[in-house]
Amino acid sequence: MKNSQKIAGAEGKLGVLLVGLGAVSTTTIAGVIAVRRGLSKPIGSLTQMGTIRLGKRTEGRSPAIHDFVPLASLDDVVFGAWDIFEENSYEAAKTAGVLDADLLEQIRPELERIAPMPAVFDRKYVKRLDGPNVKRGKTKRDLAEQLREDIRRFKSDNGLSRLVLIWAGSTEVYLQESEVHADLDVFEKALDANDDSIPSSMIYAYAAIKEGIPYANAAPNLSADVPALLQLAQETGSPLAGKDLKTGQTWMKTLLAPGLKARLLGVEGWYSTNILGNRDGEVLDDPESFKTKEESKKSVLDYILQPNLYPDLYKDLHHVVRINYYPPRGDNKEGWDNIDIFGWLGYKMQLKINFLCRDSILAAPIVLDTALFLDLAGRAGMAGIQEWLSFYFKSPMHAASVYPEHDLFIQLMKLKNTLRHLQGEELITHLGLEYYD
Repeated sequence: MKNSQKIAGAEGKLGVLLVGLGAVSTTTIAGVIAVRRGLSKPIGSLTQMGTIRLGKRTEGRSPAIHDFVPLASLDDVVFGAWDIFEENSYEAAKTAGVLDADLLEQIRPELERIAPMPAVFDRKYVKRLDGPNVKRGKTKRDLAEQLREDIRRFKSDNGLSRLVLIWAGSTEVYLQESEVHADLDVFEKALDANDDSIPSSMIYAYAAIKEGIPYANAAPNLSADVPALLQLAQETGSPLAGKDLKTGQTWMKTLLAPGLKARLLGVEGWYSTNILGNRDGEVLDDPESFKTKEESKKSVLDYILQPNLYPDLYKDLHHVVRINYYPPRGDNKEGWDNIDIFGWLGYKMQLKINFLCRDSILAAPIVLDTALFLDLAGRAGMAGIQEWLSFYFKSPMHAASVYPEHDLFIQLMKLKNTLRHLQGEELITHLGLEYYD
């Protein structure tokens, strides 16, 4: 990391390229346009509404984050996308059914100008979807080169200074890291050989990193989190973040589990079920895609509760996750959690949570924050894994030598301390003894 004098300014326009023009992407795009037009507030966005304490509590310094670090202005953000369907952003937003028709009509001309480029797509990895707006190529390397050309053209046509690319597409089938992913030379030969171990999202990741632009994975599938692409990111300077946006039920777990652990209350069982009716729900109705999501959602409790350190409290935890596709619910998903806990002398208690949430409404500000913070990282010369952005993800990327941090409150401290570090401010430890000396 480098000090503030090493951070390049946010002059010029920032292109945010989204893979997938579904509910999350269109809600993000429409939301940014609405905020720019003064039609709404950027609620849920740390970059737009958050503050950061500097120095001691007695100093009273708590500037807005966007005033403290040089973030791109929303007025300078330009959106582009790829999708397997040909609908423009207005039509796709109507199809998604997240936002009210009145709001969409007010910003319709700006939405209609955003039409998707043909996507890299293979039903082998997302079996419940198909569409006509798809690239053709002899090899996966050829497809990656087509994406790189798209990136360059989009930058040139829109007069952009910088770019960020975010996979906001559907969850792909479960894949594990293999020999193909271990080394960049082997990986590139596998692209030429159309190896099945390289899914569509990984082709996008390769294209973005090869171009030296930041990349984030908003889904749980294997993408940039393999040694070959981490190696490439160090060579090209591309910052990386992911994976799987932390919005509904898992967000609740990263709020509740640290509290239970802090009070040393035992957890005997945690049963979670979801009903979801949007395109994501349809994709997750396929067992192979659900496996990918399940692994992402289930790992959270193991890392937060640390049963190896607290065997009396958590070693026999029964953790169950279910996702059910229920079309009438649309984008308004519902998460039910039954948590069996025990306290003093082993006496049992229960928590029951019913979270009726709006999936894309929760995800959109995270997409925006991730894009703006990754752009900041790029201008600060921070290549590779950006662990300080773990705050936003269910399965945060991390160095191989350490375990991932899932506690939401530690993640937020890590994020804000990184911003303080970048600007040469004292890190906040919350020790507090200095007030009583």
